[in-house]
Amino acid sequence: MQSEPKWRRRADDRPDEVLDAALVLFSRNGFAATKVEDIARDAGISKGAIYRYFDSKEKIFESLVRRAITPLADQAVILAQTSKDDAETLLKTVLTMGAHRLSDPKFLALPRLVLQEAGRFPELAEMYRREVLDKGIAAFELIIQRGIDAGTFRPVNVPLAVRNVIGPVLAHMLLGQVFGIDEDQTRSPQAFVDSHLDILINGLTHPQGAH
Repeated sequence: MQSEPKWRRRADDRPDEVLDAALVLFSRNGFAATKVEDIARDAGISKGAIYRYFDSKEKIFESLVRRAITPLADQAVILAQTSKDDAETLLKTVLTMGAHRLSDPKFLALPRLVLQEAGRFPELAEMYRREVLDKGIAAFELIIQRGIDAGTFRPVNVPLAVRNVIGPVLAHMLLGQVFGIDEDQTRSPQAFVDSHLDILINGLTHPQGAH
């Protein structure tokens, strides 16, 4: 059965069609080069109709982030606050969750776009920080502090430790999807998370006396 023409679909469906079209265009052409009329054309609606749902192109991008990434950051915070798992298990859970999402090119397209456009559109970076980074960092800080309090982790500089934990995951995905370095490895995020946590928790060196 053929799908209904876009103009006959329910109005509730149209914001998602706009966002789907915008994601493709932003990813291909960049934020600055994409016009609202281009998004409207690809979404199959008029430019005026877009403004019924979104005040501006910036609001379209913000809605993309809130649809795709903000729920993940919120889930990480909830897990950090409520999970009964020990800190090491919880750290693996949240890292795995993030790595699996980042292995999806459609998901990674948004942080990539922020990195590309932050110089010209600092408001995009500020919004992304507020909606995603601040929440994600807070979640990891809670997890690491829990491990310290329980004696599982040794006392460390928690904010710096968070960067040590999440930085390699982001670099791994960017190396594969942006630079094409060992691109196949980004398709198995669990293997990377397992390796990363092994080195993070156990280090590269043998335990003393285990040579």
